[in-house]
Order: sequence, then C-alpha cells, then structure tokens
Amino acid sequence: MTMQNIDVAELKSRMDAGEQLHILDVRETWEYEEFNIGAKLIPLGELPGRLDEIEVWKSAEVIVHCRSGARSASAQAFLTSQGFGNVRNLLGGILDWQRNFG
Repeated sequence: MTMQNIDVAELKSRMDAGEQLHILDVRETWEYEEFNIGAKLIPLGELPGRLDEIEVWKSAEVIVHCRSGARSASAQAFLTSQGFGNVRNLLGGILDWQRNFG
C-alpha cells in the first residue's frame, strides 16, 4: 500500500469548499496554541494511547499534519498499521501552510 500525500493548496481548497474533513494535528500543545487550522490535536507521543478518540475515522480519509511533515509521516505509518485505510500526510505541514496562506 502506498502512502498518500496531500498538499496545502488541495487541503485549503477543500476546507474553503466546506468539505467535512478528518484532520489530525500531531504537534505538541504549545505549537497548536501558537497556530492551528482547526484540526483535532493529538500529539504524536500520545497517539497510541488515544486511538479510541479517532476510531470512528478508521474507514474515512484522515489527513495528518505537523510542523513540517516528518512527525505526521510517522503518524501516517502508525495509523495505517492500526487499520486506518486512507491516511494522507500534509506535505510541508504548517510551515508550508503559513508560507502560502499566512
């Protein structure tokens, strides 16, 4: 199974269109408080113990992001190993988002 990615332009246009998206932010709480796009926050280190919070997303598309794309790539691999069938990593993360959309 190949790992799927999504770029910030596609995500922003889907958000602007009002799509109901399942977006997971795996940064730390302080990073989220500094800037966020309204995703559900579960820091990467807490993800294994908090999977029950997103269990209902298992059969849906899940978009994972962090600051640059590295932690979310780890989260993507972990979620896929836990049976999540369609996990996409936000390329460039919040850094790319802020570069493009302020």
